[in-house]
Amino acid sequence: MKVLLLGTGGREHALALALSRDPAVGALHAAPGNPGIARVATLHPVDLLDPDAVAALTTSLGVDLVVVGPEAPLVAGVADAVRAAGVACFGPSGAAARLEGSKAFAKEVMAAAGVPTAEARVCRGAEEVAAALDALGAPYVVKDDGLAAGKGVVVTSDRDEALAHAAGCGGDVVVEEYLDGPEVSLFALCDGERVRPLQPAQDFKRALDGDAGPNTGGMGAYSPLPWAPSLLVEDVTATVLQPTVDEMARRGTPFVGLLYAGLALTSRGVRVVEFNARFGDPETQVLMALLDSPLAALLHAAATGRLDEVPAPVFRDGAAVTVVMASAGYPATSRSGDVITGTDAVPAGVDVVHAGTALSDDGDLVTAGGRVLAVTAAGGTVAEARAAAYAGVAAVDFPGALHRTDIAAGL
Repeated sequence: MKVLLLGTGGREHALALALSRDPAVGALHAAPGNPGIARVATLHPVDLLDPDAVAALTTSLGVDLVVVGPEAPLVAGVADAVRAAGVACFGPSGAAARLEGSKAFAKEVMAAAGVPTAEARVCRGAEEVAAALDALGAPYVVKDDGLAAGKGVVVTSDRDEALAHAAGCGGDVVVEEYLDGPEVSLFALCDGERVRPLQPAQDFKRALDGDAGPNTGGMGAYSPLPWAPSLLVEDVTATVLQPTVDEMARRGTPFVGLLYAGLALTSRGVRVVEFNARFGDPETQVLMALLDSPLAALLHAAATGRLDEVPAPVFRDGAAVTVVMASAGYPATSRSGDVITGTDAVPAGVDVVHAGTALSDDGDLVTAGGRVLAVTAAGGTVAEARAAAYAGVAAVDFPGALHRTDIAAGL
């Protein structure tokens, strides 16, 4: 199989590593890719937000499968253009990607499907926001309705901060009731009718130890979750994932690709915090480190409506942990051009997944974004995987490097 992977970040590098280790993949291409992906795939320049350009690249390479990593190209209709060119594509249509592209739309779908979620109000303007904050109470949860790269949410007990965040969104916002309890990420492969869940993971959104500081795109993750209810996957599949896919099909916009359910395990039961329409980052890093099934066959079956013809995903025993190393100033700002050292000095079995890197004119590996690397390791237990991942972090360095020290601590 010839595969084209679209994207530039850590999620895509993790997928590229899994695809490169799949004996069924004869050629792996990526666009635009990054220096880490370049080690396992042939890179091609392309504007990911130009559906026609992506479709043209797809046909010129003669690939059998396109895998769309980031959300923005999906919302822009890249998957539609690839399918129109006659190539199988793992990723929802622009219409189906609205599950992530609009939080208000996702709430509408969940209501129609009977999916449990937080009470919410869609607001336009300061007066509506203020009324919703007063009605739902503190802690306040305010979300940008559109795409915000995982950082468009504020959770605060400060009403002025909540109002300021809403004002800065520049459009519709969703004000929600606060959901108590731990959060869990559950991904599912979807072929428009069927869902095949992966195993749960948990990520760490806050920038600082102890879940302090501002929200980020994710500072680390681990899987599996030894504390999670034993029937969590089965229950969420039955009450959240399958009903959502059924509702999307009923609307004439079948969901084909990766449905990401961000969940809160509240005192009143499981509630959906958000949907995403693609693999999550950094949870993908730990899931791909443990996946024991050939990835290409699963993605191709989902893309072609044949998930019932392939075995369900299988994961190895043990656990995996990833720790994100971010650039100075993240998440408020980021610094580029700092030389990265030590990526080849990590202990055996540790993957240094590139999230925001580039090559300088001198050929040095340098920082090129907020989240720079995701150092990932597997082990017999969460504690063993954590120790290996942090040993990898200790081997890598760049000026101003930031990371949390408590990812998966105490497990």
